[in-house]
Amino acid sequence: MVFSSVPFLFAYLPAVLAGYYILRRFLGVKWRNAFLFFVSLVFYAWGEPVYVLLMMFSIAFGWLCGVLLERHRGDRQKALLILIPGIIVNIAILGFFKYANFFIHNTNKIFGAGVSELKLTLPVGVSFYTFQILSYIIDVYRGDAVTQQDILSFGAYISMFPQLVAGPIIRYNSIASQLSDRRESLDLFGEGAGLFVVGLCKKVLIANNIGIFWDRLRELPPDKLTVLGAWSGIIGFGLQLYFDFSGYSDMAVGLGRMLGFHFERNFDYPYTSLSVTEFWRRWHISLGAWFREYLYIPLGGSRRGDRRTAINLFVVWAATGLWHGANWNFIFWGLYYFVFLAGERFIWAGALRKAPKILKRVYVLAIVMAGWALFSFEDTISLGRYCLALVGVAGGGIVNDPILYYLSSWGGILLVAAVGATPLAASAMSYIENKPRGAAIYIKTLLMLAGFILSIAYLVDSSYNPFLYFKF
Repeated sequence: MVFSSVPFLFAYLPAVLAGYYILRRFLGVKWRNAFLFFVSLVFYAWGEPVYVLLMMFSIAFGWLCGVLLERHRGDRQKALLILIPGIIVNIAILGFFKYANFFIHNTNKIFGAGVSELKLTLPVGVSFYTFQILSYIIDVYRGDAVTQQDILSFGAYISMFPQLVAGPIIRYNSIASQLSDRRESLDLFGEGAGLFVVGLCKKVLIANNIGIFWDRLRELPPDKLTVLGAWSGIIGFGLQLYFDFSGYSDMAVGLGRMLGFHFERNFDYPYTSLSVTEFWRRWHISLGAWFREYLYIPLGGSRRGDRRTAINLFVVWAATGLWHGANWNFIFWGLYYFVFLAGERFIWAGALRKAPKILKRVYVLAIVMAGWALFSFEDTISLGRYCLALVGVAGGGIVNDPILYYLSSWGGILLVAAVGATPLAASAMSYIENKPRGAAIYIKTLLMLAGFILSIAYLVDSSYNPFLYFKF
């Protein structure tokens, strides 16, 4: 089940909110957590009836590790004997389901082995909830988080449906106090509903429409794909991915507010960045923070000289690429960013600082959009052909009539997306909010209703409603 679906919007979500707020009147926060745990399992089982048992095992195992770590907090040796198996088991689960077939496939290819690949499907959200469990175990070991003694509250934290399948990745110590004491309110609910509708519009009205444009262009044969078409297509994919994932993240944050939780935002207008380094501070913020806190810094960060810093960056970005998918293109994509991040740190940092802002923006957008080609094509032959089209040696020329037709058909939504990827829309909303309170509420309410109705009309009328980050 996805947020941008009719069953979620008109069956699951109303039932959950009604039950949650009825319980709020009669029961304490512990039982509201238990309710959230239960309905989140229902949400997950809707699409993953078998793998819900796997998630429940991961939750129980993570909770037990936390309890045992608390019990042996003063004994470092015993604590390590709990921490290390806790990390290994969680990584083993993620590795088995996500990377087993990748390992078998490459072993067969290199050594000519005839090992049959496993008939596995990737459990939805396993990368996200595994990272949350790992961060909890490590934080309890470090003393950065207080152990959650109630398994139902811990289960609610890990499985909470707003952020279960696609993040943001939430560290336990950022939400621990809210699990034990939170105050839901009408203002907070309204704020969350507004965020949810904004995310729904981003996903349904913008990302889905650009996705059709991208699908049309990527299916063109090489001799029909021009330079203009290749760059327009990959820019379209970059915008689709941004509005798809940031829209889903906005919906998650909004749902959290409706339930009384405060989740941190996961995107901060990354396409306005002035360096690739800045881009990755603004894109998928929770994942970048996770790798920095639990891999880069433990490896030594930048404290042990330039050579060690470069090695640490290499490891982190190889892992970041692999986290996104069990395919070589994702590893190459991660290493692609390692090259530019290391370059900005050690080679052209001075030149980048002195460059005019317009050149910085062009530089970042060119690097990022070209990188999306690596990200999008898992087939190396298709990737190679598309990259050749980007540089004009695929035989399609600069421009042709089919590309002009596609741009005339989708140019308007691409322009809307390009503007929407900047803070201009937020500035317009701030302008509305500065009007007299009554007028501001009236205008915002009308805008939210219009966006919601248009999104529902699109969902009812169209069968095209992918969510790109489900496969990660």
